[in-house]
Amino acid sequence: MARINLTAVSEFILMGFTDYPRLEMLLFLVFLSFYLVTLLGNVGMIILIQLDVQLHTPMYFFLSHLSLLDACYTSVITPQILAILTTGQTVISFGQCAAQFFFFTICAATECFLLAVMAYDRYVAISNPLLYTVAMNPRICWRLVVGAYVCGVSGAILRTTCTFTLSFCDNNQINFFFCDLPPLLKLACSDTTSSEIIIIFFGNFVILANALVILISYLLIIRAILRVKSSGGRAKTFSTCASHLTAVALFFGSLVFMYLRTGSSKSPEEDKAVSVFYTVIIPMLNPLIYSMRNKDVKVAFKKVTGRLQMSQEM
Repeated sequence: MARINLTAVSEFILMGFTDYPRLEMLLFLVFLSFYLVTLLGNVGMIILIQLDVQLHTPMYFFLSHLSLLDACYTSVITPQILAILTTGQTVISFGQCAAQFFFFTICAATECFLLAVMAYDRYVAISNPLLYTVAMNPRICWRLVVGAYVCGVSGAILRTTCTFTLSFCDNNQINFFFCDLPPLLKLACSDTTSSEIIIIFFGNFVILANALVILISYLLIIRAILRVKSSGGRAKTFSTCASHLTAVALFFGSLVFMYLRTGSSKSPEEDKAVSVFYTVIIPMLNPLIYSMRNKDVKVAFKKVTGRLQMSQEM
């Protein structure tokens, strides 16, 4: 029986942008601008929440961690894209690929859990406004946030271990712009059945379980809002959830489209577009979503900028 020689892969080649050589400079400028706006918006939101006492509430405490995740989220992916577009260096080592996959998974999974926590926070604020600060005291808030991070890290360890203990032989070209799960599984030369079952089960559980928590929270929120007698009061109460609902719809919608579709309906180009949306664009949009129609953030921003102007004049 002939023996087949298979060479273990020690590095991968990211092929995500190789089809558009003439657009490299334009793409570089677009991604760089997105990245700078994302960092400015999210880091600015964290600083604003820390500086203004009026924003020292559970809702903004969770929002500061969402901003931290978004800043880390895009920083795991975008610098790699910028390096590829400027230097043409598409090679990434096996260890770097595993590290990128691990930290990307931490951010994505933790954000799922954090958005569910924020939905629960909105439910408590609307259903029991007088007891809100008691029910969501700092100790409870920290426990919820730490729980989200622990779940995210645990899931990342599981998914990374299952993915990178597979055998990768000969073909090392990833038709993507970062080390994501679907293109990596396509390159595996060993049996991926058991690993795929574990990975897909965990991924589906994270998305669906958190989506269920968010759905139940908003059903209870709607029930509480319907008890408000005036239509103006109902609209005002529900408006406090609008930003969170928008963030949830964008994030979970893109995850469902990317990871819960059947294999027959998947297209590599569609996957690339959706991945750019939830790894680059959504982290940039979240600070805008939470500040555009938020009076507290606008007032806090005016206060902080006013203080800076006064300090410069003195």
